[in-house]
Amino acid sequence: MTVRIDRHGLPSGPEAEQYAQRLGRYVSGEINRLEESASTIDGTFGTSVLNLRARCVIDPQAAAVETWEATVTAMQLGSALFAVTGVSDGTVECRIDREMRGLRAVGPLSTADAGTWLQAFWLAVICREQDRMTQLCEIPLERLRAPEGQYDEYVHHWVDTLQTYWLRRPGLVEKLTATFEASDPAVARIAPPDLLQGILHPPISLFYHFVRRDEEGFGPALAEALKLHRAYWTLSEERSADIDGSIALGPLAVACLAHDGGIPVEVESDYLPRHLLQHGWLGEFPT
Repeated sequence: MTVRIDRHGLPSGPEAEQYAQRLGRYVSGEINRLEESASTIDGTFGTSVLNLRARCVIDPQAAAVETWEATVTAMQLGSALFAVTGVSDGTVECRIDREMRGLRAVGPLSTADAGTWLQAFWLAVICREQDRMTQLCEIPLERLRAPEGQYDEYVHHWVDTLQTYWLRRPGLVEKLTATFEASDPAVARIAPPDLLQGILHPPISLFYHFVRRDEEGFGPALAEALKLHRAYWTLSEERSADIDGSIALGPLAVACLAHDGGIPVEVESDYLPRHLLQHGWLGEFPT
C-alpha cells in the first residue's frame, strides 16, 4: 500500500514563481562567466542547487521542463566543480546549461570537500548520470578531506561507502558499519543533533535497506526519513519558510537507486518529485 507523506507548507504563488525565475536567470549569467574564470564555480554550484529547490517549491512533481533543466544544470555544475579542482593546468571540457564549455583548471578549493561531494553525487544519481557517478567515485578520499573540525568523521566513512558501492570495491559491509557507528549521536560531535537526526543520518539508514534489498523495510525507512526531514524543517517558523526544505535530496537519490533496482518505492511525497524519482524526463535533451 502506498503511503503519502505531505510536505510542509512553503510560500508559493506569484512571488515564489518570480523568485525562481530570477534565480534561474542569475545562475545562467554566472555560468556564462565561468569561461572567463572558474574560480567561483563553488558559489555557482550552490546557487544552482538553491535554484533547483526553488523550482520544486512551485513545481513539486517536477512536471515542468524548467525544473528538469534546473536539476540537470545543478548536476553538471557539481561534476564540473570537481573536474576543474582536480587539475591545476589546462582546460576542462564540460557540458553545462546545454552547451559545451572550456573551463580553465582551478586546482584545489577548500569547498570541494566531502559535504559538497555528497550533493554532487546525489544529483548525478537523480539524473542517472552513470559516467559522472563513476568520475566522482574515483576521486581519492584524501582529496575530499576538509580541515579538522568542519565535519564529523562519519562523513568521510559515508563517502567511502558510496564510492565502494558504486565501483564495486570490496569491504562495503565493513565501511557501512563504520559509517553507522561514527554517525551515532553519542559519537558525532560537530553536526548539531537535530541536523544529524533529521537530515544527515536518514540517507545512511535508507541506503542500508537498499543494499540489503530489503523490500519490506525500504518503504517504512523512506517514510521515516521524510517525516524526520519534515520535522527538521518545521522546528521553527524561520525554517518552515526556508526553500532548502522543499525536497529531501539524499532520500530522493537513494529512492532513485531503489526504483531503478526494482525495489518498490511505495511512498509518495512532494519531498520526492515524482518525475525525478521515475526519471520521467529521460532523453529530453543531452545532459
